[in-house]
Amino acid sequence: MKSIDHTGRVATLSRRLLACASLGLAALAFSGAALAQNAPIPVVAAENFYGDVVKQLGGTHVAVTSILSNPDQDPHLFEASPKTARDLHRAAIVVYNGADYDPWMEKLLAASKNDKRVVIVAAALVGKKAGDNPHLWYDPQTMPAVAKQVVDALDRVDAAHKAEYDANLAKFLTSLHPIVDKIEALKAKHQGAPVTATEPVAGYLCDAIGLTTRNARFQLSVMNDTEPAASDIAAFEQDLRGKQVRVLIYNAQAVSKLTQRMLALAKQSHVPTVSVTETEPAGKTYQQWMSAQVDALAQALGEH
Repeated sequence: MKSIDHTGRVATLSRRLLACASLGLAALAFSGAALAQNAPIPVVAAENFYGDVVKQLGGTHVAVTSILSNPDQDPHLFEASPKTARDLHRAAIVVYNGADYDPWMEKLLAASKNDKRVVIVAAALVGKKAGDNPHLWYDPQTMPAVAKQVVDALDRVDAAHKAEYDANLAKFLTSLHPIVDKIEALKAKHQGAPVTATEPVAGYLCDAIGLTTRNARFQLSVMNDTEPAASDIAAFEQDLRGKQVRVLIYNAQAVSKLTQRMLALAKQSHVPTVSVTETEPAGKTYQQWMSAQVDALAQALGEH
């Protein structure tokens, strides 16, 4: 797979991000005082699925702010506000994705020095970097690693509730088992099955199932907000017309005219489609969201 580069979407935001950070921090004077004894631990998560997991682990002892939380918004078009900078400055724990998915976080953190703040980067925990597929939360290995690191941070910040945090971690890890079981069952029946996607949002999920994902160059172009080459568009269309793929997966948060064209062609060719999102839907937990996404893919593959 070619290197993934988000700079096309985020470069124009850099100056505004730094300006927002400066505005937010201008109103703050750094305080080194310890957290009030019974006050919840302030946590900032760049994405709401990480924020949800922190809430499950920390319970009533954490106050979580999730920056990206709108399932109807393209996350790549996010612009930081002074409030974002203030929230980060006050946070005892920060969790973000990394792998160049949310590069504005690095800029804001750099502009908001706080030696006592614990920063957790999902990409670093699973060995991913800029250029890799950044949609790490679709990889079954990611959330267990993030959850363990979050609880380690909570145990250090608030040792008085260590037993509770550790128990919540065990409960959370157990709650992921049904999703892993579903993935393994699909792998046993559908490993090697060809699928395609408008973007590599669910790429790690497809890899875990053992599916063969086609049209990688097309996906990367769409994700990086560039026009795919004519040859890549033609190859994608041929896969749909010739039913060379079992499923078309598309990003419901970034639907373009080209995406709509491929969806229409898939419908015309009787190729099942599955919508996925980059942001956790309102009213759902991470487990419910992922389980529903796996179920939708299973149904498209012919499972009942």
